[in-house]
Parts: sequence; C-alpha cells; structure tokens
Amino acid sequence: GYATGGGTAAAAAGMASSNPNLAQWLDVGDSWEKRNNLGGHDMRVLKLTNQAKTGDKPKLFINSAIHAREYTTAALTLDFARWLVDGYGQNADATWILDHHEVHILLMTNPDGRKKAETGLSWRKNTNQNYCGASSNSRGADLNRNFTFGWNSTNGQGSSGSQCNDTYRGPSAGSEPEIQALENYVRSLWPDRRGPGKNDGAPSDTSGIHLDIHSYSELVLWPWGDTSSPAPNGNALQTLGRKFAFFNGYSPQQSIGLYPTDGTSDGISYGELGVAAYTFELGTQFFQNCSTYTNTIKPNNLPALIYAAKVVRTPYLTPSGPDVTALSLSGTAATTGVPAGTAVTVSGTASDARFNNSNGTESTQAISAVEVYIDKAPWESGATPAALQASDGSFNSATEGFTGSLVTAGLSEGKHLVYVRSRDSSGAWGAVSASFLVIDEDGGTPPAQYCSAASGSASYEWIGKVQVGSFSNASGAATYSDFTSQQIGLQRGNNSLSLTPQFAGTAYKQYWKVWIDLNQDGDFSDSGEQVFSSGSAKTSVVNGTLNIPASAASGKTRMRVAMRYNSAPNACGSYDYGEVEDYSVVIQ
Repeated sequence: GYATGGGTAAAAAGMASSNPNLAQWLDVGDSWEKRNNLGGHDMRVLKLTNQAKTGDKPKLFINSAIHAREYTTAALTLDFARWLVDGYGQNADATWILDHHEVHILLMTNPDGRKKAETGLSWRKNTNQNYCGASSNSRGADLNRNFTFGWNSTNGQGSSGSQCNDTYRGPSAGSEPEIQALENYVRSLWPDRRGPGKNDGAPSDTSGIHLDIHSYSELVLWPWGDTSSPAPNGNALQTLGRKFAFFNGYSPQQSIGLYPTDGTSDGISYGELGVAAYTFELGTQFFQNCSTYTNTIKPNNLPALIYAAKVVRTPYLTPSGPDVTALSLSGTAATTGVPAGTAVTVSGTASDARFNNSNGTESTQAISAVEVYIDKAPWESGATPAALQASDGSFNSATEGFTGSLVTAGLSEGKHLVYVRSRDSSGAWGAVSASFLVIDEDGGTPPAQYCSAASGSASYEWIGKVQVGSFSNASGAATYSDFTSQQIGLQRGNNSLSLTPQFAGTAYKQYWKVWIDLNQDGDFSDSGEQVFSSGSAKTSVVNGTLNIPASAASGKTRMRVAMRYNSAPNACGSYDYGEVEDYSVVIQ
C-alpha cells in the first residue's frame, strides 16, 4: 500500500513535469552511497509554489523518512503535496497557499536506508559502511542524531557513541552527507534571527516552519529535546504545538518529555536560525498497516500540515488567534457562479478554542471581529477589508457564528478568492480561510447531479494530461479530479483529442473512454454520449477525435475522461487503478 522510495521520487518528478508552474524537483545533494560511488540516490526537494506570483514568500520546510523504517511519513508528505497541486484552482485554500507561500518537501531524507527497509529489515540509520562493519545490518549513523547544533549536547544521554547502536550519532557533528545536504538547504531558506546563546529568542515576527515527520507515538514535539528548560520561544512554540495537536489528536509536549535527544533536526532550524520547529510522531507502529494510514493517519494529519502552510508567515503570532471554520457563500456563488451585482451572503464560524489541552491549558478569548477581503489577502498592498457581523448580534464568546454581504458589483467574470480572518479580544488575528466566488453572467442554474466515478488507487498510474483542441490541462496523481471550473470550447464535428497517462514507475497498459452529456440531462447514458474509446489498452499517449453531432444541445455541459488499468472503464462507479477527471465543455 505504500509507494517505494523510487515510486515516491517518480511521483514527485511526475508532479513537477506535469505542473512546471507549481512544482520543481530539485537536486540538493547526495546520499552516502551516491557520494561513494556505490549507486545511491540524489537528495531531492519538491518545491511547491505558484511561480507566476513572485516576491519573498514565507517558507514551510518538511522532511520525512529520515528513519528508514517509518513508512507512513513519506506517504503523508507526498499526499500533502498532491493536495496542494491537485487542489490549485479547485480548492480555495490550496490556491492561496501556493499563490502566497512556498512549501519545500524533502520526501526521502534517508533514501539509502529506505531501500534497506523495503527488504523487510527494521532499518533506521543511513548505510554508511565505515561504522559497525561494511556488511552489518547495524551499520550507519542515526541521521537524526547527526545535526550540527546540539550534537552530543547531553554527553551520551540523547545519542550513542557506539557505532552499532540504533542512535549512533556519527563521529562528528554533521558528518553524514544527507545531513550536510539538508542543513545547507535549510540555511538557504531562512536568515538567522536567533542569537548564539541557548536562551536567545527569535523575534516574534520570525517567519518559517520546519516539520520533521516521524513515526511512531502519536505526539507533537517542539524544542528542546536535550534539556527540560523551555526554549526561549517556548510559549509560542507550545501554542502552535497545541493547535497542531487539535487537528491530529496527538499529545503535545516539549521534546524531552518523550526522552532526551541531541543532534536532532530542530537544531538547524530553531537552534541555529530561530525558525519554529516541530516533530510529528505518526501512528502506533514503524511498519503501520495501510488501512490505518488511509483511515486514520492521513485524514488526521493532513489538516495539521495544511494549517502549518497557512500560518507559516507568522507562526509565533497567528496560532494564538481564532480559526475560521465552515466558511460558505450563499446560493451558487461558490460553484456555478452568479452574475456580477448579485447579493451574496458569506457566513461561517470563528473559534478561539481549537487547542489540544491534554497537556496543560491554552488560554482562549472572545471573538472580537471578523473581516473579509476579495481578491487581495490581508497582507497585500491595497487589500481592503469589510467587517462581518456576529450571527447572534454580538461578538462575546470564544466561538461565534458570523455573517455579512459581499459587494459583487463590478467584478469580472471568473473565479475570485474570498479571504476571511478573525480576531480575538487580545488583538490576535488568526489564520486565513478562503472560498471561491464565481462570477458568471449565465450562473445561478443548479448543477446537474452526475453519478460518481473514481478509481481505488492512483499510486501507480493516473491521468497526466488532457488536450482537446487548443485546451490543455496537466495534473498530478488522484483517483478523481473535478476540473469543471475549466471550460473547453467544442465545435460541432471533429475536435482533436490527446490523452497522456502518467506512471509512478512501470508503464502499465491503460484503457481510455470519454463521455459528454450531449443533451444536458445530467447523465452519460444516452445514445452517442460515449464520444471516444481507445479500443485497446496502451502504455503511451492516445490520440483521437471527439465528434460532436449536430443534434447536441448548445451551451455548457459535462465531459468525463476515464483511464483504467487493463480493462475498459465505465462512466459511473469505482474500479481498481487509474483516474477519472470531469471537465466543463461549451458546445458552440
């Protein structure tokens, strides 16, 4: 159920290839085996941001799989990358995060060790043959004890000097090439905003977050791990830690509460640079079964990663403020659209109480204000807020409903971003949440309720690109993608078609079919509505034509593209491997 290290790299490379405006697959160094000409791997970072929007953006850095046997970690960070890239233009929060922030993910921090773990060994360290014997299964250094800041700071209590020990720290600080690559990359992301002393704090407006994803123990940890004394930014680190733990339900605590550690990943980010740093310990096993990952670990932790990406601009300030939840726009304003000038109501809930208080208590305050922006985020030049009102007439509780009207007159056709944020009585503004506002002069007609269709897995193959005439859409791995916000103009008669599969590794044979709801009755079951079939299974690009008959109704309707492994797909229902994508088409 988990992609291999090679499959993970292939999925990330495919994401960058299909979405070059959003994703880059960067070579940042070499593993120990690569450096020593023993095969090995490149150390690669997946950088995600909308490159069309320039400027100095706040940066979230995540590394996973530093301990080779911890399978869930890279699976989670890869799924987070997919949520961002596949959600761009479809999900309002994914869209504004990539417009205004950067996310950098080192998916495989220990690629040589991961290869060993995939043979069934309980492998933790890298594979450095200079330690504990060249062929020993206990060889290597524990990369998460080899960071330069705080290396061996507990004099043997937080790491081991024995080469065969699981926590062997290496012969010197930063001795391992994997750590050298990670540290050099992190230093390129952020300036140093913390003094040299252990008790020198970073300024409260310091930007950036570093997350190190591990398993297991169901914990959210923050510095320090080598002393019980709180970090100089300890209160703010605790606040954000308790907010993360609200989402995943884990226990929030200072790192040393688990056991003493030194030379760990928070040393480079928080210890050296003053950037907020956390460790997530996922789940309850190293080799966690796939159903637990799918049903529990991913749905619980993905919201925590999304929250990190939201508050990375000011992580020492924003988490103490209230969150905006259940944000919605009235009518069809967020879906099929409304004409400009339509009265649109925005409503939702703001809460200052979303903290995990299982280990101490975080203070909460009453909501004091909620404001909304259209097209410009609160921090952008020229952003103009409009105040929203309490649903019950007064902001006086830690959780409040809110409502208000959006001025849509003069807005251009297309999608607009609506940003909402809330402030508590202490003056702290919380994280932004967003919704799309769609302006469409023909909008307001309820959308047809089409049958659902999806594959069970997109881990191995998915739809990489759909091209119809001059229209082209490239996308990452997903079992189903809703691209109905994108409109394809179709002429009656033949329209050129090109369908491109994408693979995580091996190229498997795929069947393709395309349906168009030609009579606009909300289904694909009428005669002639299957407008294309590949006929046979292929591993490469499929080319053909879409023939739109003269009898087809004019205007906007739904097109469904399905790719299925080794068997012809149906318009509705689920199947094993592949992907389904829906588009809007306008028949001229």
